[in-house]
Amino acid sequence: MSKCLITGGNGFVGQYLKNKLLQEGHIVETMDLNNPDNPVDITDRKQVFSEVARIRPERVFHLAGFSSVAMSFEKPELCRKINVDGTINLLDGITNLVDKEKTSEINDASDYLPRILIISSADVYGKPEYSPIDEKHPIGPVSPYGNSRVEQEKAALEWSQKNNLPVVICRSFAHTGPGQPENFVIPSFRKQVEEAKDGGIIKVGNLEVIRDFSDVRDVVKAYIGLIEKNVPNFIVNVGSGNAFKLKDVLHSMIKKSGKKLDVEVDPARYRPVDIMELVCDNKKLYSLIDFRFRKLF
Repeated sequence: MSKCLITGGNGFVGQYLKNKLLQEGHIVETMDLNNPDNPVDITDRKQVFSEVARIRPERVFHLAGFSSVAMSFEKPELCRKINVDGTINLLDGITNLVDKEKTSEINDASDYLPRILIISSADVYGKPEYSPIDEKHPIGPVSPYGNSRVEQEKAALEWSQKNNLPVVICRSFAHTGPGQPENFVIPSFRKQVEEAKDGGIIKVGNLEVIRDFSDVRDVVKAYIGLIEKNVPNFIVNVGSGNAFKLKDVLHSMIKKSGKKLDVEVDPARYRPVDIMELVCDNKKLYSLIDFRFRKLF
């Protein structure tokens, strides 16, 4: 049993992770701006330091982040502030706590090394030179969101080396499940299909895009397994390896609904820059933990 801290614990993935950790008997604390009882802004350095010191976590799952690629073009500075500066605040808060532990209850920092898992994104790869994408693929982000994740990774690895504290960085591919916000593509499709009347219209963006979708419940299992691996400072892709074209996913949903629905392209749903294909090579992941993703759709 461990005391776990989840940043972004009230978010879509955070809630699944929290429930899974509680089921396994862990103690779980969350750090989230949307926590009605104790809102914590990851960009508020003083507040983050205070919460880390209060919780004294043994496992840290850093999920808090600016997650919308599309919105990152409209709010690039906020995206960077949350993903980069927020991560630095959290890691420095952990350093501060370790330093205090060294001078009080223990004599050696190795006696107090919280395991840390940081969520990055497959968007750091940009437009793939080959597919599926492994961890050796060149980095080439094409959005402010992708850029922020590259900076986040760099800051985390530099921090780790400087402080001799281990981190695991997960480059997560697309995942979905019940409760995901409707500004993401799969819940948007599902909601429109469910609410449309026979003969109605479904509005879409680019349906030629190919994505690697995972079930969120499998993703949190991967995170829990990875944080326990004694392999410091490594980067690993987290994705199912299953490729889905959005057009096929939508048509499958429409077919299952039994309705006759028309599909209409909405230019407002297109991103300024889109990556046509993002599919995960998960050989490294599978070599580290013993589980397999279910196939969706």
